[in-house]
Amino acid sequence: MHTTALGDGLRTSAMGFGAMALTPVYGGTDDATALAVLNAAIDDGITLIDTADVYGQPEPGADGPAGTNETLVARLLADRRDEVVLATKFGITGRIGAAARDDSVAGVKRTRGDARYVREACDASLRRLGADVIDLYYLHRRDPDVPIEETVGAMAELVAAGKVRHLGLSEVTAAELRAAHAVAPIAAVQSEWSLWSRDVEANVVPACAELGVGFVPYSPLGRGFLTGTLTRDQVAGDLRGSTSRTGDNWAANQRVVEVVAAVAARLGATNAQVALAWLYAAGRRAGLPVVPIPGTRSAARVAENAAAADLVLDEEALTTLDDVADLVVGSRNIAADPTWISAGRE
Repeated sequence: MHTTALGDGLRTSAMGFGAMALTPVYGGTDDATALAVLNAAIDDGITLIDTADVYGQPEPGADGPAGTNETLVARLLADRRDEVVLATKFGITGRIGAAARDDSVAGVKRTRGDARYVREACDASLRRLGADVIDLYYLHRRDPDVPIEETVGAMAELVAAGKVRHLGLSEVTAAELRAAHAVAPIAAVQSEWSLWSRDVEANVVPACAELGVGFVPYSPLGRGFLTGTLTRDQVAGDLRGSTSRTGDNWAANQRVVEVVAAVAARLGATNAQVALAWLYAAGRRAGLPVVPIPGTRSAARVAENAAAADLVLDEEALTTLDDVADLVVGSRNIAADPTWISAGRE
């Protein structure tokens, strides 16, 4: 697989791997299978492994973010650290999904970005990962009670201390990105971007292109929905089934899958490959590097997704796929609070 330069001199494989898929949030898997999938990703040329302190289950006796996805990734790093561009995140104080849905609970503090917490979170992640340095350290969600300049300033101190190499931000607005980038170089913004989630194109993507910041789309396959391989029963009990798109509007959004499937059939590709190839084309048109991070619990799916890095869509396919977003019913937000995602704060 070819490599891509994000921002701040950070170079990764053209596709990354989203390790959240190996946690119970999407059904989960056993550790041996999960580790085999991570190794398969490296074998297929994927170097960027994306995790977070909030993915997985709480560590025994821990009072804070989950942590066990980082300890799983640590087992990969023990043997293959030199082959990995390691990305992790901090800032969400509860469990992923639950933190977003706790909007109505009085006194719940879902995010933290104060300087003390930045330092503590980094040290905790390094311990769980068994690593000396994090290649790309993201603010997972900004803390509305703390100026982003303070949070990024503390993150920059981690770079100076040699604990972190590059900085990233997740689900930030264009204004927040500019304010952060004025404090320290930002290598990447990670937000949801896909055929059916295109709100970031209004402001965030142009700001990234302007500042020389790379974009790392999470959920580039619509949490698996765009692949056409999921059933409603499969997602009913996890985070995917709780969204308005894949809950009440499951049937209505099958029209989206049908369009993607028709393009894939014409090109002799899979739905997933077409959806990922569209993101690469969207990045080229916007003038910025794009490194999607699809996740999966299957080594075969890793290989399938990786092949998308070499798929070039023709103009007919691009024209058809560009209109898919107009068919979508429901919001991409997993929370009742509109400000949980960047579009709600723009």
